[in-house]
Parts: sequence; C-alpha cells; structure tokens
Amino acid sequence: MFESPKKILILSPHTDDAELGCGGTISKLIEDGHSILWVCFSTAEESLPKGFPSDSLKKEFLNVTSFLGLNENSVRIFDYKVRKLSESRQDVLENLIKIKNEYSPEVVIGPSLHDFHQDHSVVANEMIRAFKSSSSIYCYELPWNHLEFKTQLFVTLDPSHLAKKIKMLEFYKTQFVAKRNYFTNEFIEGLARVRGAQVNHEFAESFEVIRAQIK
Repeated sequence: MFESPKKILILSPHTDDAELGCGGTISKLIEDGHSILWVCFSTAEESLPKGFPSDSLKKEFLNVTSFLGLNENSVRIFDYKVRKLSESRQDVLENLIKIKNEYSPEVVIGPSLHDFHQDHSVVANEMIRAFKSSSSIYCYELPWNHLEFKTQLFVTLDPSHLAKKIKMLEFYKTQFVAKRNYFTNEFIEGLARVRGAQVNHEFAESFEVIRAQIK
C-alpha cells in the first residue's frame, strides 16, 4: 500500500467502526510492517443489549487488537458517552492534537465527513482540524451511515485479509445479538467484492481522500 513503513493512526468513534470500515486494510497494513496507533473514543456502554456487562464492547475491541498482534502501546480507549461526543467536541480535538504531537502520524484513517451518525461526524471534523496540515487523511466507508460516499482510493485485499476482517467482527458477540444486518459475512464479503470489481480485483475496500501528502 505504501512504499516504506508509515506511522498510521486509526480512529474509531465506537469500538467496531474501523473494523467494519477498513478491517481488511488494517490487516494488510500490519502485515506490511507499518506502525499502528488505534484510538477508540467510546465503548458505547449505553447501547449494549440487555444482559451484557458494561465493559463488553471494550473487551471485544481489545480481543480484536490482540488477535491482530497489537500491544497496549498501540491502542488508546476513551470513555466518551455514545451519541454525546458533540458535547465534548473541544476535548476530542485537544486529545487528537496531543496524539499528533506525541505520535506524529503520517497517515490518519477515520470516518467520513458524509457519515451522518452524530459521533462519527464529530470525529471526522475534529480529525481534519487536528491533522489538516500534517498528515494524509483517508476516510473509510460505512454505507448504512452515508447518503454519499466518494470512492477515490481503493485498497486491494487478498482473501486472507478479508478472512481476518470477518474474524475481527466475530469477536463482537454483542453486535450479533443485536442482529445488525451489516454484521453478516454475506454483507462484508459482498461489499468487498463490489469494491474489488471496480478495480479489477477480487476484493477491495474504498476510501475518500481528504488530503494526500507525500514526504
């Protein structure tokens, strides 16, 4: 994907967003030896199905990162309330600026400006404010949250990358109980096949490009 190892920042408004939007790409980036810092802003305790402990989504997310071989230094988890990030917009920005100063990512991957979920919108906008002059910025696709999405960048995936993406999502037992239709293997593979067909490949994920910076 990149000619030389990069420092890459992955932003998840909630625990499962980046896996759904670019899980195959994350798998490929790790496989290719890039440095990853993965930040989650909310573990959405208030949205859990009945009967699950309040830390269920946090544990599921950590199971994903452990499966991918990421250690505790590669993961940061904040405890913002789900659907309430707009009330902490400045705090989100200040945390992102702190991460920029500490980690200096060359590439930032987060939600789309066209994503109409209120928490995703906050992260997308503050991501751009924080990194608009320092990093390449790409936005992953979550079709159920978009009325518009510009497929400007494609990352081709091998079957092994797609298999890892599906495995990541299998850790989220809470979401399968909630019967979210975008958590099915058929949906994940189908979208990857559509994006792959657009670039003459079996599987792919697509991204919007906010800015691309070559150093």
